[in-house]
Amino acid sequence: MNRYSMSNGEKEIKKVLITGITGSGGSYLAEYVVNNHPNVEVHGIARWHSTTTSRNLETIAKRITVHECDLNDLSAVIRVNQQVQPDAIFHIASYANVKASWQNPRSVISNNIEGTLNVLEAVRLLGQKPLIQLCSTSEVYGQVDPKDVPITEDCPIQPCNPYSISKLAQDGLGLTYFKGYGIPIIRTRMFAYLNPRRKDVFATAFALQVARIEEGMQKELLHGNLNSTRSLIDVRDAMESYWFATTKGTPGEIYNIGGNTIITVGEFLEVLKKSTRCKIPSREDPSLLRPTDVTLQVPCIDKFVRETRWAPRYTFEQSVQYLLNYCRKEVRLEKYLLQEDRRDGYE
Repeated sequence: MNRYSMSNGEKEIKKVLITGITGSGGSYLAEYVVNNHPNVEVHGIARWHSTTTSRNLETIAKRITVHECDLNDLSAVIRVNQQVQPDAIFHIASYANVKASWQNPRSVISNNIEGTLNVLEAVRLLGQKPLIQLCSTSEVYGQVDPKDVPITEDCPIQPCNPYSISKLAQDGLGLTYFKGYGIPIIRTRMFAYLNPRRKDVFATAFALQVARIEEGMQKELLHGNLNSTRSLIDVRDAMESYWFATTKGTPGEIYNIGGNTIITVGEFLEVLKKSTRCKIPSREDPSLLRPTDVTLQVPCIDKFVRETRWAPRYTFEQSVQYLLNYCRKEVRLEKYLLQEDRRDGYE
């Protein structure tokens, strides 16, 4: 058997390194590995000056090791890789806010490309050959012709915002380092997922506003374009799929991953409204509209399912309830802290 082989065909992984481990996706991935693969040693990279909350890791903090490291500093990335000697790297870290990428394109593009290049260069310069799961995005497909839906991995690539440009570059770097240096890299293009810890995506932004209206902290819900169509998946299923991709996927390949619930943004908002205890007034806020929008993202995940036998565990209804419950808890804490500030005379 080679380094990664097991008798059942699944690759054996004893030590992992997750970039962006304190972030919304990386923290859920760390939780999945810790709770489902207890014999795997989990390490993560977090920027020393990151403003990301450490609360994301509070339930598993004693079971993981977090290394302070800026991915834009190649020497720091090399140092961490030397220390950890990972069997697998999950490259999750990136600036992922599409709207922000229009406001700060240079920063987003530079950060995402440079960080990825350094992850790959560190491995190459050290002569390591860990499995690398490179997290790309459905945004690289851009505005897809309806005839190409559901979207397969062969769909034309036509990114239409600075964020997707940066992810396409990451995607291309992964293929280049696989072909040119023989580094076992698996690329995934994730479609939309419900992630309570990521406040800038529409679903969480809606749920937080719903919770604030329930608590009397906000009068109406503000939204952008409601006509975009998405397929949705639970973040916990999404992070598990990354493990499946790495342990069961084929290096050099690209896999679309997504859910089977197809819904417009507006329809999702109505689902939230029906799940609440009070009336939720809403209106469009022009500041939330993007210069260009990707309005049709429905994946074909046949290739991924065929090769990995992955299947989601959570229903759409369970995911929505999990999202709402999480956001309600966050808003109750927010309200409590505001009340404490008023009592202490800070307002």
